[in-house]
Amino acid sequence: MDSLTPDLPPLTVTPAADARVWKFWGTSLWGIVIFAAMFVGQIGAIVYLVWVARDPIDLTSMQHVGREPASLAFSVTMGLPATLAAVWLAIRIKKASFVDYLALRWPSWTQLLFGAVGLILLVVAWETISRSLGREATPGFMSDLLKSGRDKGAAMMLLFAFSVAAPMSEEVLARGFLYRGWSASFLRVPGAIILSSLLWTVVHLQYDLYFLAEVFTIGLWFGYMRYRANSLWLTIVLHALNNLTAVVLTMWLGS
Repeated sequence: MDSLTPDLPPLTVTPAADARVWKFWGTSLWGIVIFAAMFVGQIGAIVYLVWVARDPIDLTSMQHVGREPASLAFSVTMGLPATLAAVWLAIRIKKASFVDYLALRWPSWTQLLFGAVGLILLVVAWETISRSLGREATPGFMSDLLKSGRDKGAAMMLLFAFSVAAPMSEEVLARGFLYRGWSASFLRVPGAIILSSLLWTVVHLQYDLYFLAEVFTIGLWFGYMRYRANSLWLTIVLHALNNLTAVVLTMWLGS
């Protein structure tokens, strides 16, 4: 019995249910497809904006449009339906339940509190390290983007993109689909947490090594909470709260 989940012990996969789970290679290959779908959804949004503006659809026009905060927010947001569609297809082929496969169960308040406290301690620890090293707590290009979005009237679009759409897309892929399949393979739970965290970190390659290390450790915490609570909604909420705090502080309270 899990002390954090008195009413819901950790998931034990039965042989019948195990047959409906993609294992290591199936999960890995579908993970590439899902990531590609997310990328196509985001790039497709930029192509659409270029087309609406009646500009030539080429790399130069796409880069010009994609630098605008509103366009970037729209692009990130459109990655969500593409991700959900690809994940749904992968699970549908296995004839499994979408909700059960991704553990879309609402966590208890105890689990939410425990997860939030752990996340706060982790973020504060990294903030302390950043200050001691004289580093910025937020990557410079992100600060510039968010403040530019605020000044150009795209604040709410960016807030939704980074605090709702991005957390849902990334969690469904990393702690949802990838963790589910890999934890049922030879990797088991520890390997699934580590590998899904590494892949989630790779998604953030626009950061330098220091911030990538922070992302990886946060990913490990999210993975641990996904295991302990058997709830993807928990990591989605934690991820959203983390991003929401960073966006709000950077846009309106940061110096």
